[in-house]
Amino acid sequence: MSVEKFDLQRVHEKFTESLTADDDVYVDQYLEAFKELYKFFQLMGTVFGFVSSDVKEKVEILEKLRAKENSDSFVTIRTMMEYERDSNLLNKKDYVSGSRTLLRLHRGLDFIQEFLKRVSELEGDVKTNVVCQSAYNDTLAQFHPWLIRKGANVAMYALPTRDQLLDRVCLDVSVAMKMLPEMLSVTRSVYDRTQDLYTKYDLHGLP
Repeated sequence: MSVEKFDLQRVHEKFTESLTADDDVYVDQYLEAFKELYKFFQLMGTVFGFVSSDVKEKVEILEKLRAKENSDSFVTIRTMMEYERDSNLLNKKDYVSGSRTLLRLHRGLDFIQEFLKRVSELEGDVKTNVVCQSAYNDTLAQFHPWLIRKGANVAMYALPTRDQLLDRVCLDVSVAMKMLPEMLSVTRSVYDRTQDLYTKYDLHGLP
């Protein structure tokens, strides 16, 4: 079954909509943006296999939390963290924590924005494997065991040139290149806000 092309503009729109007026982030719009990013991972095939299956699982967990009777507690990242903290759910063994689940997506977002930022700085005929490896090693790799790190770095050797990569995943390469700086800017805002919230509530170390 073919995968729909990756729509950079939709990521930009949904992440923009996720930003609240009080330095918080709406969960629904955050997840909608991530579902678009998931297409990117799928289109890259086995190269990003170590990320894509995890992203799909985490998005589904958070969507289920948003569908429960107490869904109001999960409207934003802040309300989710405060609800789980105040209800003593963060370390409850039989509870799947939304804060812990979103932390995994948050780390993945750091990787994908770094990768796309470095891709945008390349010439069209330059291979993307080196910037992908450096982006991964600077971000997600620190949370992965050695075996996954090794496999990921080996898989990245197969990555094509910048133009070939964008042609494989994007609806329209010229539109994507124009939109990419704006998309990266809003993605950075979402990432920074989320990072600040995890710092404020001291949740970076969730197991």
